[in-house]
Amino acid sequence: MIEFGIAARARKKYNMDTMPNRLKEFRDLAGLSMQALAERAGTTASQINKLEKGERRLTLDWMTRLASALGITVGDLLPPREARPADTIQSPPPRQQEAVPGPTLPARDPRDLIPVRSAARGGDEQEMFLADGPIDYIARPHSLRHVRDAYAIYMIGESMFPRFRPGQLLHVNPYKPAQAGAGVVVTKTDNAVLIKEFVRRTETTLVLQQYNPASELKYPLSEIRDLHTVVGLDEP
Repeated sequence: MIEFGIAARARKKYNMDTMPNRLKEFRDLAGLSMQALAERAGTTASQINKLEKGERRLTLDWMTRLASALGITVGDLLPPREARPADTIQSPPPRQQEAVPGPTLPARDPRDLIPVRSAARGGDEQEMFLADGPIDYIARPHSLRHVRDAYAIYMIGESMFPRFRPGQLLHVNPYKPAQAGAGVVVTKTDNAVLIKEFVRRTETTLVLQQYNPASELKYPLSEIRDLHTVVGLDEP
């Protein structure tokens, strides 16, 4: 198979003996300083330095953020399996090593997983606020098989009952355009999150439907940061 671009050049340079992961490789090839990459990924240069040195585990959440910032896939950050030394693939690090915050990934290819995001109720109009980082990982559903940055999120509250019930785990495609009647996860510029039904979008306004109590909600597009489409769910 012929490879092109940054991923192809990085694969030729790869040396597992001197690099625990491929982050520095791709950062150098992209011509980015640690600070520049940190700004793209929403973190700090210090964290990038720790990740490159292997002092902080390169979790799926980190790989997703960094791959997006570098314009590569999550899998590009993983060492080629044939180039990994045996001790890298036989067992995880001993439990007595320094603990790393966040859930531990199952022993499977991270590309087969998607992160679960958590939210807590707060604010007006049945708004929620996302917790920091993923709280879990689930097997990637078929509807999101090849979707970059896909994730799942728990439904909180009864504002969309009976369409969405509290505790249901919604599967979200951040790139699928919303059609009228689709469930959507909306993130506002103040970081509030809404799970509603998409009605329409005009040049200036986003219109959503809430079920309980039934009402039509209108927001200026200037207050909306992201609009992601729900493509499936798991029962609680």
